[in-house]
Amino acid sequence: MYNQGQVYRKQEVQTATPLHLVIMAYDLAIRSCDQKDMVTALKAVSALRDALDYNYAEIAMNLLALYNWCLDCIRKQEYKQARQTLAELREAWVTIENQMNAPKAHPASTGVSMAVRTA
Repeated sequence: MYNQGQVYRKQEVQTATPLHLVIMAYDLAIRSCDQKDMVTALKAVSALRDALDYNYAEIAMNLLALYNWCLDCIRKQEYKQARQTLAELREAWVTIENQMNAPKAHPASTGVSMAVRTA
């Protein structure tokens, strides 16, 4: 039987954008590193690694190297190092999400009046 938190989490996952799911995976990986939960941390980082989109090869390969390094750190129980890298990557993704969700500025809403008054 689900408790309220599980029901909320399930609904959050089902309605999240793909970008927000990435951020949620980072949250889980970071939390798992904080708790020194090797199994969950490995699963979370592996999920991030497995979700890479190689249509963007350069970015994907750089992230792959970072994820593999984090996985190695976690296996060596060097949680602090993995956590730091994951937290920095998470912040980058949050910045992207915020930029994508920011309202688009329209010429009339920039604060500059386009009206010209004639005498």
